[in-house]
Amino acid sequence: MHILIVTNYYPPEIGGSAHLCYELAQSMTAQGHEVTVLTGFPRYNVTELPRQYRRGLWMNEASNGIRVRRIRIPSLPRDSKIARGLEHFLIGLWLGGLTSLAGPADVALVDSPPLPLAWMVALAGKLRRLPVLVYLEDLFPHDAVQLGVLTNPVLIRLFEGMERQMYHLATAAAVHSPGNKEYVVQHGGQPERVHVVYLWVDTDRIRPGERNNEFASQHGLADRFVVSYAGTMGWAQDMQTIIASATRLRDHPEILFLLVGDGVEKEQEMARSVELGLDNILWLPMQPWSVYPEILAASDVSMINLHPNLHTPVVPSKLFSIMAAARPVVASLPQISDARHIVAEAGCGICVEAGDGEALAGAILNLHSDRTQAHDMGRRGRVYAEAHFSRQACTSQMETIFENVAGDNL
Repeated sequence: MHILIVTNYYPPEIGGSAHLCYELAQSMTAQGHEVTVLTGFPRYNVTELPRQYRRGLWMNEASNGIRVRRIRIPSLPRDSKIARGLEHFLIGLWLGGLTSLAGPADVALVDSPPLPLAWMVALAGKLRRLPVLVYLEDLFPHDAVQLGVLTNPVLIRLFEGMERQMYHLATAAAVHSPGNKEYVVQHGGQPERVHVVYLWVDTDRIRPGERNNEFASQHGLADRFVVSYAGTMGWAQDMQTIIASATRLRDHPEILFLLVGDGVEKEQEMARSVELGLDNILWLPMQPWSVYPEILAASDVSMINLHPNLHTPVVPSKLFSIMAAARPVVASLPQISDARHIVAEAGCGICVEAGDGEALAGAILNLHSDRTQAHDMGRRGRVYAEAHFSRQACTSQMETIFENVAGDNL
């Protein structure tokens, strides 16, 4: 098969979506398929922009047998909700147009959000008679409405209509948990065309590692009990609760919160931690993807957090990386999150109610005082990740869906 992968995020950008698409492209190429990625020039979470991406409107490149076609998409300020919304439409127009002009293919996958991108690619697929699989990592506009990011009634109705039409235009959809499938079916998806494929982790790349590694030595972590959060620091990630937890644990100098990443909420929460005089937090910028396994290995506990207003069955992708690294999870999540079921079934951590900084601090103290329990949770997480969320198992499932979706169009 010739597979098109259309995504807003792709390496050298750092982040879960970028690397999931890259790993999927790698795996499909290794299985003998031809893969072309359509994406923009790098602009998010890039530590240093390589020279070749600094000029030009479009470019073609090849890496490990994957063809990548890039188009320059205008970048607007990320701290403005209006600008970000406009940018999402520009992404949809630019990459949707590129999909329309791309050469022959058997099937396309588009990563969503942004919703306008998935809608435009699904429309282009309908016009081209190209089957399109939409892979939904987040549920938009539902999540944005619940978080208070999207409040305009006209825009909400516009996006809800676009969402319903996307499910109608797309050949099929894939989601990362059963709860997400239920949501999509309730909002217009056909049950037989909505598939559950968990967000995978490369269990060969992320493995249990030495606690006192080079990263730990570089940042003075060896003698501390390290509680890490690494990833996006946006509206959904509820950084306020992490700060509240750090405030409650300020009298435990041996416990250090390691917060690594960037996002629209980082600057505000960094300023708040300074105002509170918290010296038990180490803030670091987004690190290169190659360093991520070392961050997990240098941690004693790792956190996943979601905003209490986010009443959707979201499963943060970092959960699977934490499990693969054999580190215990402390999860501050709404009751509806499917991640709770995974943590409970795997026995790999402790879940507390979203937004409860006191409960989060208590869970951290629990694992700090019982290292045997923490070690056992990490070990169980690794075993469960290998059995259920390995890259090989999940991308093989995606390959089967590609074949079925492409076959329906013959």
